[in-house]
Amino acid sequence: MNTMIMQAEPGGLLIVLLLSWIAASKAYRLVYGATGLELHRKAGGLMIWAAVIVLAASGVLAAVGWAMQTMLPEFWQDRVYLHAPLIGIPALSILFIALPMLWRVRRQAKPAPEEAPQPGLRGLAAAPGIVLPFQAAALGALTALYMAFTAPVPFEWTDAIPLAVYVLLVAALAVRHGSRSRSASREEAEFRFRPWLHGLKALGMTTVAAAAAAGLLYLAMLNSLLPERFNMMAGPAHYAATSGNAAFAGTVSVTGLTGPRTGEPDRKFTLTAEKKKVRLSSGQTVEAWTYNGQIPGPELRVKQGELVEVTLVNKNIEQGATIHWHGLDVPNAEDGVAGVTQDAVMPGQTHTYRFVAEQAGTFWYHSHQQSKEAVQKGLFGSLIVEPSAGADPKVYDFTVMTHRWDQTLAVGASDTVERVSVLPGTPVRLRLINTDDWTRQRFVLAGTPFQVASIDGTDLYRPGLMENVLLTLTTGGRYDVTFTMPDHPVFLDAGAKGKVGLFLSPDGQGAVPDTAASASTMPVFDPSDYGDKAVTPFDANSHFDRQFTMILDNKLGFYNGQFDMLYTMNGEVFPNTPAFMVSEGDLVKTTLINRSAVDHPMHLHGHRMLVLSHNGRPVKGTWWSDTLDVRPGDVYEVAFRADNPGIWMDHCHNLAHAASGMTMHLMYENVTTPFLTGSGTANRPE
Repeated sequence: MNTMIMQAEPGGLLIVLLLSWIAASKAYRLVYGATGLELHRKAGGLMIWAAVIVLAASGVLAAVGWAMQTMLPEFWQDRVYLHAPLIGIPALSILFIALPMLWRVRRQAKPAPEEAPQPGLRGLAAAPGIVLPFQAAALGALTALYMAFTAPVPFEWTDAIPLAVYVLLVAALAVRHGSRSRSASREEAEFRFRPWLHGLKALGMTTVAAAAAAGLLYLAMLNSLLPERFNMMAGPAHYAATSGNAAFAGTVSVTGLTGPRTGEPDRKFTLTAEKKKVRLSSGQTVEAWTYNGQIPGPELRVKQGELVEVTLVNKNIEQGATIHWHGLDVPNAEDGVAGVTQDAVMPGQTHTYRFVAEQAGTFWYHSHQQSKEAVQKGLFGSLIVEPSAGADPKVYDFTVMTHRWDQTLAVGASDTVERVSVLPGTPVRLRLINTDDWTRQRFVLAGTPFQVASIDGTDLYRPGLMENVLLTLTTGGRYDVTFTMPDHPVFLDAGAKGKVGLFLSPDGQGAVPDTAASASTMPVFDPSDYGDKAVTPFDANSHFDRQFTMILDNKLGFYNGQFDMLYTMNGEVFPNTPAFMVSEGDLVKTTLINRSAVDHPMHLHGHRMLVLSHNGRPVKGTWWSDTLDVRPGDVYEVAFRADNPGIWMDHCHNLAHAASGMTMHLMYENVTTPFLTGSGTANRPE
């Protein structure tokens, strides 16, 4: 509710702008009334306009006041210090200055309805106290609207420069209307409205304003251009609290933060990136970018503690490719981010990754070179780390990777319902992975109670049984769903439309249930209110060495020469986003605040985050995440131990947002990278 009110504020500002702009035009022309009756009537009409404008402005101010009472300051500071004065002061001037003066005009014009108004009455009708409040309201709403879309967050007083410009304009208008009122008071001849003259003046002012705006826009466009070559450490360093932990002695390059370079690997894979036409289960073919000619890429299954070696071969992906191990905490040099931990692997080149799989759970891999396009076209696959003792052979274990191929939703390469025979009493684990960009995927499991046993590769403690609950999985996120197979069919509906999914029954036969209608009425699974507390190495009451705030927002502006809606982190887009600086061993707490109108699945590389609270309420169970869905109005507190030195991306996994600058870095002190990005390099680390 609070978020809806805040998101509706620009609409309220627009209404105030339109109403006051029209009223200002009418107020300006009030002086040209030919007779007392006309002046009387127009003054009465303006009084109605004034009341409507004050009412609309009161609605905007009420929304700001509501936010002050119910939300954190980060949501309302700019609205209180900038928007409210721009709306409130003109509204008060309309109410207490313009309205009484309009009443005087209306009263004085009434006795002589057929006569031309006297100069004194015309002077009153042209008085700054009548015209200026309406114009100030229009300019104030316009300035506040500009600020609403340029999002000065975190708020600084330098962001009040448009307020100063506004004050100067209002002062200039006051002088102009004072002169005009005195002129009208002395006028002996007919005081007529000359449309052509006013049109020329308006055209001249519009031309000057447009030329100034065009110049400022051009400068903003030039300033947004990214350098041809720059280091990913270009952003300003943000240290937060001073840490008591010692940094590295000397400087360490990410190239030295590798996995084991020697020793025979326990698991060895080769993944070849190549373009290929692939057929879906329905017969539809798609032009895909593949690993080993298949979509998704091969499922890599390893055991916890094993040394894994993966060789990437780029056959013909001209844009280049890498492999990022999403959610698995590997050494920094093995993270697979072009321009940060390596150069992109271009056609004809290879790159080998070596790491020990320390965590058991459900993960996935994908290219982190132009990842928006690469993942969309198919450069991804699942990575399953089984417990060191191996998988339980009694469990039916199935990976469900959802993806849209040319707008066709599929589980892997299956865009139809896949039927599987599973005997009653069999333990079942379904590993749900959402690979789609900017999609909160919906899943319905019909026919059995179930548990969400794991989130983002980490098991939950004592997860409870649920039934008829809608699962919504953010981009890049994973849920492991477990249940015991009953003696009747079970259907996992991917997309909640009944057309794609996994149908399980003792013989693989049976009718697929209609889940589309029931999905709209189901309660939605809330990870923050699920499971029990487990013993953790730290919690909300721990002492934190570093505490950061990350504010997610959107604003209009240029990014690399393109004008668009920008998605910002602490008011900036990459490479101007701050780098959160830590030392090895630090216990770090981050507060994530989403002021924007859309959700942002925030993905921190190289670390698991313990979710401490959601919107001020402590998390019920023990919830670890690496891809946290931060929805509009959400406030999360998360914590992690800085125990994996390097330079780590922290970005929105709506990859369209990351591609337009919604990325920053977690940087360990004294760690550097030799790799560069920019148009003069091949690296595009979205």
